[in-house]
Amino acid sequence: MGGGGALTNHIFVYGTLKRNHPNHFLLQDLISKNDAVYVGQRTTRSSYPLVTGLYGIPYLINQPGSGQRILGELYSVSKRGLVRLDELEGIKVEHYERLPVEVVDEECNGVVSVEAYFAHRSFGERLWVKKGKVGMCEFGVNDGVLYVGPKDRPRFSSVIDEIEAFVSSTSD
Repeated sequence: MGGGGALTNHIFVYGTLKRNHPNHFLLQDLISKNDAVYVGQRTTRSSYPLVTGLYGIPYLINQPGSGQRILGELYSVSKRGLVRLDELEGIKVEHYERLPVEVVDEECNGVVSVEAYFAHRSFGERLWVKKGKVGMCEFGVNDGVLYVGPKDRPRFSSVIDEIEAFVSSTSD
């Protein structure tokens, strides 16, 4: 069975990692190896912008007080699981950054501080402006249909370069 040690990292997922979404296979794999466990539905305590960018990729933007309270799922993961999630989210290449966020269990009103993957600060705020400061409260199944996985993107594309070009462009 194995297992990656204590499941001490608490990660709030709001996009393609959620159940019934394109990247959930990674969490399923971690769960099967005892490197993750599903905790339950959670909502952010504060409101945050949640938008989709290029390739239908969802981004939570670190601007508390803007946008809406976000609905997502909470997982506890091992250190090894966290490494795999960080890899998927492009932490090293500054696509996303893992930051603290408070989430609420609506059933018992308990608030806990966990972490979530936010759009990297190098483009997050500009993306929010570019999207007309209109966000959603949940990345739904219909939104997931528009997601283009890395294997289906143009061969030499760099999401980081493309998003920079997108948020820097002046036209709509």
